[in-house]
Amino acid sequence: MHKWKQSLVRGSTTIRDTIRTIDASSMQIALVVDKASRLVGTVTDGDVRRAILRGDSLEEPVESIMNSQPTTATINESSESIFLLMRQKQLHQIPIIDDEGRLVSVEIIDELLQPASKANPVVIMAGGLGSRLSPLTDDCPKPMLRVGNKPILETILESFIEFGFHRFHFSVNYRADVVKEYFGDGSAWNVGIRYIEENQRLGTAGALSLLDPAPQLPLIVMNGDLLTKINFQHLLDFHSGHNAVATMCVREYEQQIPYGMVSVDGHRLVGIKEKPAQKFFVNAGIYVLNPGAFEYLPRASAIDMPDLFSRIVEDGRPASVFPLREYWLDIGRFDDLERARNEYEGRFST
Repeated sequence: MHKWKQSLVRGSTTIRDTIRTIDASSMQIALVVDKASRLVGTVTDGDVRRAILRGDSLEEPVESIMNSQPTTATINESSESIFLLMRQKQLHQIPIIDDEGRLVSVEIIDELLQPASKANPVVIMAGGLGSRLSPLTDDCPKPMLRVGNKPILETILESFIEFGFHRFHFSVNYRADVVKEYFGDGSAWNVGIRYIEENQRLGTAGALSLLDPAPQLPLIVMNGDLLTKINFQHLLDFHSGHNAVATMCVREYEQQIPYGMVSVDGHRLVGIKEKPAQKFFVNAGIYVLNPGAFEYLPRASAIDMPDLFSRIVEDGRPASVFPLREYWLDIGRFDDLERARNEYEGRFST
């Protein structure tokens, strides 16, 4: 991962010191942020050269020469759309910001063309029964159901590979033999795959306690029945930028109440809101965990991810949420599977 944080400066930083920052970071850009880490501008070699040609003093604050309206992308944009934007604008790098304008990453076009190899392990939960999809899952684990021309789990694997991940653990239980026979050790995809075998049901987080050795880097955990276009690099950068022990991806869910909602004060009618819509954030089944999160996992005992996060929060440790707005589909029912098959070619085929 490129060290974009070395390119950060404040608006009051002198032009001279900003030049040193640009030279030291080798990214050809300085990123001007405020105290809340919100991006307020960028400075490139070209901006500096123009200032020198104008005769500006190098002791002036860099905010006097920065581009205060730089081209940016959000954490929810796909690598494909960011790459197209960079090609269109002829940009070598582009800052990535969250919904509040805070800088969370920087994309480099060379890395989009060929992502840097990442040592972070990835755990994919692939041991569920998938009983709601019976009889399709009577002899086939749900992650191995075909969507497009391949199993769901293979699409998930390839999505991670696109971002440079190569260390995988598949947590398996029901019909583990089907998964292991298909993927083997991962050499067919030029990655390494190891298996966490649950001899008993351990919930959505318990199998992590069986990882040996325990991870030394933040790891991503994902349910094996999801299709998504999330940018995993942005997720990791967001997690790191918020100094979180654990990060949960969340999805906005809207529920339409089919009746008029009545507000009362005692026996008095205060108001009526006709068929209001309520919005919630729901768990999207994708997580980032620091090694410190493993302190809260019981050894080889059942625990679900929400309970793990509750333990972390109750202990006063920081946990964050990553709002996911990219394509996301949880394949839990027959209509979800049918939708996935109808949408797959337009979303995932190359």
